[in-house]
Amino acid sequence: MRSLITTHFVSLDGVAEAPGGEEGYRHTGWTMDVEPDPAQYEPKGREQEEAGAFLMGGRSYDAFSEVWPTMDYFAGWNAMPKYVVSSTVTDPQWNNTTVLSSLDDVAALKQTEGGPIFVQGSMLLTQGLLKAGLVDEMRLMVFPVVLGSGRGPFPTDAEAKVKMTLVESTTYSNGVQYQVLRVQR
Repeated sequence: MRSLITTHFVSLDGVAEAPGGEEGYRHTGWTMDVEPDPAQYEPKGREQEEAGAFLMGGRSYDAFSEVWPTMDYFAGWNAMPKYVVSSTVTDPQWNNTTVLSSLDDVAALKQTEGGPIFVQGSMLLTQGLLKAGLVDEMRLMVFPVVLGSGRGPFPTDAEAKVKMTLVESTTYSNGVQYQVLRVQR
């Protein structure tokens, strides 16, 4: 069985949308408000090496597929199998991408052989995965900023709580924290 790992840039108040400057969001590019520490991006590079597959929702697919194939930094993500859970993406052009129609398809994917399945961005998908009990681990790059509004990866309408154990935490010189939390089963 494959593990499913979500990874997000989040503010102190749990907002994760538009961290890199995507258009159309109130706080777009908010991670750039914090002076970067080059060391904080090392875990993100390791995630590319560790991942066996990349899972995303339709909106993230639309955003990532336009930019990532042109960037050397994302070569690992570009080369691996990609899955998009969507009712709107029907003919993906990003190489090695398969469309899944439901969380049941994600549960079936977890039962296959291979390395960990990573989710980046994809807030609505992550919320659904958490509610369905499909997430095994969350990796959060927590930035010392409060945004006050915006979507995050955590559901606000879940019926059951999700208990997690902090298994790794690193604080960088700029106050950004990298946290690895495993879901307790």
